[in-house]
Amino acid sequence: MPAAPKATAPQETGTDGFHEPRREDCPWCGSRRLRTRLRAPDLRQRGRRGPGTFVVDECRDCAHAFQNPRLTAEGLAFYHRDLPEAPHPVPLRRHRAAARAMLPFPEPESWLDVGTGEGAFPAAAKRYFPYTAFDGVDTTRRVQKARASGHIEEAHRGSLTEKEIVNRLRARYDVVSMFHHLEHTPDPREELRAALAALRPGGHLLIEVPDPHCAFGTLLGKWWPWYAQPRHLHLMPLANLVAELESRHCTIVATDRRAPHIPYDLTGALSLALTRALPPRRTPLLRATAPFLAAATALDHTLAPVLRRTRFANTYRIIARRDTRTPAASSAP
Repeated sequence: MPAAPKATAPQETGTDGFHEPRREDCPWCGSRRLRTRLRAPDLRQRGRRGPGTFVVDECRDCAHAFQNPRLTAEGLAFYHRDLPEAPHPVPLRRHRAAARAMLPFPEPESWLDVGTGEGAFPAAAKRYFPYTAFDGVDTTRRVQKARASGHIEEAHRGSLTEKEIVNRLRARYDVVSMFHHLEHTPDPREELRAALAALRPGGHLLIEVPDPHCAFGTLLGKWWPWYAQPRHLHLMPLANLVAELESRHCTIVATDRRAPHIPYDLTGALSLALTRALPPRRTPLLRATAPFLAAATALDHTLAPVLRRTRFANTYRIIARRDTRTPAASSAP
């Protein structure tokens, strides 16, 4: 597998202060054979003074899709600051379904949930793993709420890749989970290295991310909710993550596109279109559109049993085991 190309220096910025310089090569494989996959504004927020259009490029060689030029840390903060901390609450049944994926394996003594928020997943997973100690890491203050509510035992505020955090958590966990986390990170490879460093030899890494090969991405274009510009920085094909984990001495135990599918594509697209089309003072109009959104939600759920078996499945899951022969130092960021 090709070595990771050198990342653009984060301190370098474009002329608007929001963007890093545009890349001419793929951040995953280094190929210069890029094509523009998407141009889209921020469809959720209007009237902002930041850059109005975002570009997602795709590598013609490895199919990795990425925001290009990428937002700087300041740019990301600008676009996140007015969002609610949990804009899309995940239904309890989805958390429980994700937890059940680990039932075939030995019950873990310790489990780290990355990007845990207020600890909704650990709270749901305790139904199946009552004797497991759940910890959480998150960049927001919600992780402290998770500890206060008893959903997790230890709260680590910050990024898993921070030296202090990764050294503190090294080889402590039997399971590390990342649900819709990697697509938000500037360097997914670095996140994977940190996650593997936190695992004990023989431990399992559980990942769920949007599938860039989902046919809805082509059908719905910029309205496909999983593009989520400008917040999603990377869309990684399943084959790329599998190859990366195998190169890091992991065994792929399972991959799945069916169970992780989220029936939200049509509802999300309609919601984005309405947000974009309606005027700023639109509360009465939003109430009038409620029946249409309800119909889209019903259609998403009705079609889900069929779509999850096709290329319209929008999310995939990987369960990987860190090989016991892997030296601990090789997993260090």
